[in-house]
Parts: sequence; C-alpha cells; structure tokens
Amino acid sequence: MTRHLVSYLASFLLLLNLAFTYEPCFADHSSFSAQAVKGVINLKSADLDQSSVALDGEWKFYWKTLKKPHTPEIYSEFVSLPKPWRETKWRGKQLPSQGFATYEVKVILPHKRDQLAFKIRDMYSAYALYVNGKLIAKDGKPGTTKEETTPYWSTQIKPFPSSDTLNLTLHIANFRHSKGGITKSIEIGSFSELQAKSNLDHALDFLLTGCMIMGGLYFLGLYLLGRHDKSTLYFSLFCFFYSYRIIGTGDYAFHALFPAVSWQLAIHCEYISLFLAVAMFALYTRNLFPEDTPHKIIFCMTGICFALTLITLVSPPLLFTELINPFIALLVLYILFAIYIYWKAYRNKRIGAKYALLSTVAIFIIFLSLIFAYYNIAYPEKLSLFLGYICFFFCQSVILSFRFAYTLKKAKADAETGLMVKNQFLSTMSHEIKTPLNAVIGMSHIMIKESPRPDQKQHLDMLLYSANNLLTIVNDILDLNAIEEGKIQFVNESLNVSEIARNIISGYTNTARDAGIDVILKLDQDLPYRVTGDSKRLSQIITNLVSNAIKFTGKGWVKLEVSITERTAQDVSLKISVQDTGIGIAPEKQKIIFDQFTQIESSSTRGFGGTGVGLAISKRLLELQGSALQLKSEEGIGSDFYFTQTFKILEAIKKQEAVVNENPEEKPLQGIRILVVEDNRMNVLVVQGFLRRWGAVSDVAVNGQEALDKFDPLLHQIILMDLHMPVMDGYEATRQLRERGETVPVIAVTASLAPDAKQDMFNIGMTDIVSKPINPEQLLSKILNQTIRS
Repeated sequence: MTRHLVSYLASFLLLLNLAFTYEPCFADHSSFSAQAVKGVINLKSADLDQSSVALDGEWKFYWKTLKKPHTPEIYSEFVSLPKPWRETKWRGKQLPSQGFATYEVKVILPHKRDQLAFKIRDMYSAYALYVNGKLIAKDGKPGTTKEETTPYWSTQIKPFPSSDTLNLTLHIANFRHSKGGITKSIEIGSFSELQAKSNLDHALDFLLTGCMIMGGLYFLGLYLLGRHDKSTLYFSLFCFFYSYRIIGTGDYAFHALFPAVSWQLAIHCEYISLFLAVAMFALYTRNLFPEDTPHKIIFCMTGICFALTLITLVSPPLLFTELINPFIALLVLYILFAIYIYWKAYRNKRIGAKYALLSTVAIFIIFLSLIFAYYNIAYPEKLSLFLGYICFFFCQSVILSFRFAYTLKKAKADAETGLMVKNQFLSTMSHEIKTPLNAVIGMSHIMIKESPRPDQKQHLDMLLYSANNLLTIVNDILDLNAIEEGKIQFVNESLNVSEIARNIISGYTNTARDAGIDVILKLDQDLPYRVTGDSKRLSQIITNLVSNAIKFTGKGWVKLEVSITERTAQDVSLKISVQDTGIGIAPEKQKIIFDQFTQIESSSTRGFGGTGVGLAISKRLLELQGSALQLKSEEGIGSDFYFTQTFKILEAIKKQEAVVNENPEEKPLQGIRILVVEDNRMNVLVVQGFLRRWGAVSDVAVNGQEALDKFDPLLHQIILMDLHMPVMDGYEATRQLRERGETVPVIAVTASLAPDAKQDMFNIGMTDIVSKPINPEQLLSKILNQTIRS
C-alpha cells in the first residue's frame, strides 16, 4: 500500500512540476531579453506583438521628490527595478519603507508595431505613471505626506499614444504599509494580447472563487442538515475565508469588479482571510483525523492565527503588515506539519488519508509558488495555480464525501442494530408483560365463573377490564412497531361482520352504562352472513373507534352503524361508522388527530388517558387494505369516524362449529386428556383451571424435552405448547414430534409472536395458535375444533 502511495505522490509531483512553470518575470516567455541601462531600455529588436517585455533594469531614481515630467534635472541615482525601498540605497544609506519617490526611464520602441499597452500591477501603496508627460495610469493618489496620499491596489492594462520613444515618469508614495516601493515588473506589449490574458486571469479567479463559495455552501449544508461533523463545518469556513484570497490578492480581480472598495477595508480583509483560513484548516485537520493529530500543537497554531486576526482588527496596516514575514515562515511549518499528520493517518489506514496527503502536497506547492512571487523570486502561471487549486479542492471533496458516505453507512448499521435491539426488546417485553397478564386475566375469568358475591363480581369485572386495557396498550405498541417495519400481515378468512359488531358492543355495554352512556348498534338488514377478510384487524379497528367514542363522550350515546353502500354478486362494500355525542374535535385539530401519540390537547390527555396510538394504528391498517379512515366532527357536538371497505361474499354454507357452552354444569371437554407444556407456574395454574372446569384431564411438562418424554399418543388427544422454554423450546419439540410420526394436534400458546413467524410455526407442524393472555372462550373453541376434526 505504501508503494502505491509513493507512486501516486511521484506522479502527482511530476504533473505539478510540469504545470507550475516558473518564469523570471510576469511577462510571457520570450527569447528576447532587454534590461534598462543607465535609464534607457532599447526594444527596437523586440517583437512586442508576439510577447510582452518587462521594463526591468536601471531606472533614474529621485528620493523624497515627486518630479514632474520635462522639468530640469536634479540629483538622481540609478537603482534596479523591481526592488522594494528597504533594499534600495540613496546617498549610500538604506531607505525606509515610508516616503515618496520618482522613477524615470526612456524606452526606445520598434517602428512597426500594433497598439501597445502597459500592464501595471500594484505598488506600495499608490502610484501615478506618466508617458511623455501625460498621465495614463494611477492607483490611488501619491503625495508627499500621509494625508495627501490615498493608497489603492489594482492591476491595470493601459494603452498609450503611439511613439517611437517613451519617456516614463513614475511617482510612488507609501505611508501606510510596511513595504514601500515597487516589487512587480511593469510590462509592455500588444494591447490585445495583454487584455486577453488579463481577462482570462480574472475569469479563472472568479471561476475558482465561485467554485469555492459553492463548495463552502454545500459543505455547510451537509453540516447543518447532516450529523454535524465538525470537519465538514471547518472546511466550509476555510472555503469561505480562502475564497477572498483568490480575488482579493494577486491581480486584485475583486477591485476591478468593485473599484469603490477602500484600500483600508481591502487590506484588512486580505490579512484576516489568510489568518482565519489557516486556522480553519488546522481545526479541519484536527477533526478529520483526531487520533493522529497532536491536539496541543493544533491549539497553539489556531491560537496564533486568532491572535494575529485580533491584531489585524485593532491595529493599522503599518503595524499588522509587518507580521506577514514571520507568518509565512510559520505557514510553511504548518503545511509540513499537516503533511506529517496526513502521512501518519495514511499509515494508520484512516478514511480518505491518501487523498488528504495528496491535496496537502498540492497546496504546499501552491503556497510555495505564492511565497516565491511575494518575494519576487519566481512567478507561477495563473492557469497552473488554477489547476493546483482544483486538484486540492477535488481531493478534499473526495475526503469529505468518503466521510459522509461512511457516516451514513455507519448510521445505517447503527439504525439496523438499534432496530434489531428494539425488536428483541419488544418481543421480550411482550412475553414478560403478557405472561403475568395471562395469570391475572385467566384467574379473573375462572373466579367470575365460580359464582362470586355481587361485590366480588364487581371487583373482578373492574380487574378484568383494567387488565384488558393494559393488554390493548401492549398490543397497540407491538402493532405500531410491525406497521413501521412493514411486517404487518393480513389474513383472508371467513368472518361475520354482524357477529363482530355485536360482540364489540356487548363487551362495552357495561362500561358505557356505568358512565351513563347509551350504546347503540344499527345493522343493515341485508348484510351477508359471511364474507372474507381479516376478522382480527377489523375487530381491532372497530374496537379502537368504539373505545375512543366512549372515552370522549361525557353524556348521550355512542352508535356503531354498519350499512351497505354497494353490492354485486361477488362483492359487498360496507360503510362502518362510529358516531358519538362527545366533546367533538376542532377543525385545526382534525389534521393531527391521526398522528401517533396525539390526542386533542394535553388537558384531554390528562382527563381521558390513553396512549394516542389507537387512531393512528386504525388509519394505517385501513390504508394498507386500500381503505381510508375519515372524520366528520364539530366541537361540542360530537364526532363521526367512518370508513368503507369491500369484502368478497362467501356462499351461505354453514360449517359445523364448536359452540362454547357457558353452563358450568356441562363439561364440553369431558374425557379428553391434554398435555400442557409450559414453564411458568402461574400460567400452568390458569390453563389447568380452565381445563378442569371444562372437564378435561391435564398433564404438565415444563420444557420441550420433558414433553417428548411424557407424551403418550394413547392418552393425550391435544398438546398445548408454549414456545419459549428452557432446555428445549416449543419449536424444536414440535419438529421432533412430527419427525417421530406423531399426528396429535399441537396448539401453540405464546405471548410474543413475530408477524412473519406464524407460517414457520405451521410449517414445522403446529396446528393452531392461541395468544397470551388466554381468552378462555377462544381456547375452548380451538380445542373443540381440533377434537371434532380428529
């Protein structure tokens, strides 16, 4: 892997070396070379139409003088250009950076030429250029005092009147910057070529700035709308700060677009953007690879950058511009340190470390080229810088994309793990809650059947009602989870809608009567005897609606109405409506009433109780069956919840059905011996109490292995099999029974059953299923059905 990276680095550096063509001046590469000698530069042999030439060499120099063109000669010296004042001597003494001066040179041009122009870059910190006595270009206003001088920086392309000989007079003044004089060459060449190249340079600057700002906005959006990865935030801030460096320095494209921007504001932005960009990149590196980054060093680096930013904000340019030289040295160390961190991250196989290393090498070369240009050593081509920046930001974008994709992948894995844990938790809690509930509900049924006193009967009814309410809450939560996971299943079976409606109304009659509410059932006389559908889900939906209506009705009535809306020979469409005279629902609340865990208002929640999931479950169950739960309501008058569902009509063939006889003197299971396989002692007592009342004889096994040992096909007509037991569970016990060739009916008795596990139970040979808590009528009915078939 290291060998591959070295190969990548070698190829990358080779490309950068080819792209970054350094030149001795800003002029285009040309075989012609000329230098001013004693204030004269001869360009007669130069082909200025093909390439520009830098007017470097010996110029006449007048210190502390703004000499007007064509004025009498005064004392002057010859100095080399370009060179800052601190590197220039006047009368044998080193010059300061503040002051004013005049430069003069005579330029001899070729006779045949197109329109020529000068390319003049910024000078420290104001200048005026005269050609043959005529002012043709200026930046700001040079003066003899600080008050008279107005600084400004820009890059200008200025054509001039045609002449064979040019007498150039250049005034420069600086009182506000730590560096004075001229450090960048003045070029002369074809106006069309210089203008075209300048336009291209500005276009590249604006394009790169736009890309950086858009990239910054994109990564800021990822941070705000994603998982708040701080490395993404810091890189977006780096993009914003550094984008100003592209158009606010160099050729100063920003000033060409907004010439009214003051020099004071521009110079502050230039330095602050540099310091903050470096600080953001340091913080980005720390958050990108925190395990490989010495945090104390990064803290010191960012601290220095923020301190320099503060100094820049509160001090004049003359002071803070002195900081650039030591900061450049620190900048080189910073980048080398970043390369070390990324190399270390690469060795430790961090995500995106290879691209981070390549991009940092690229930015290091870019910064070196800019440093060389700043110190007038060598100058890179604009296109080369553009390509280098593109390489840097492309690699960084790849890194952050990798991190974002990795974060999403990890979040997905965590979510899947969390979902699996949630499912396991719900399954476990379902079993653990339903197991004691089975004992409570079962014992309540048994005691109610044993002729209790009226006061005991009232207490038992209340106990049974509360236990059933708790069971409803548990089932609602499990159903909601199954709906969210898309695991809800519907069964097409024979059902009697009239019977379901009567049973529901019958179950709530006593509760409603105690609350002073009338419960009304209205059935269409032409309802078919049997249709196909999911009786459990239909009963659940109607029960939720009736329960809610009773809960929110203080007085008056609740009516369940089933009517036919459309009928054919094969199908019937039924409108099922639950109306009440309760508190009603305000129009603005009707939009949210079907949301999960939502009730009309918090005071209603306290006053009426409930989890607020019944309507949400009913709505989703109907939607999954192609129907919709609708509402008409008026606050203070009442509500009408209704839906329309289509069922297939079955032929009116009555099958022999077991009838549950509530007469305690009769024994419907007389003579039947049943093996009860259950590890919970309370559940055993409940089941044995039911079976004993019905006349059956029962044997008990506490796990699947004991059931295999105790089962006698000559004695046991039915097995009631729990699923979750120690030693051997009910699944394995049933499978082994079938492998032995036993055909005895096995009824699964379970408190937790995943929606997709029912078919697996039938596949291993189970005959039927009874859910805990056990409904005694349902258990008796299933046992009788199995004995009739056998």
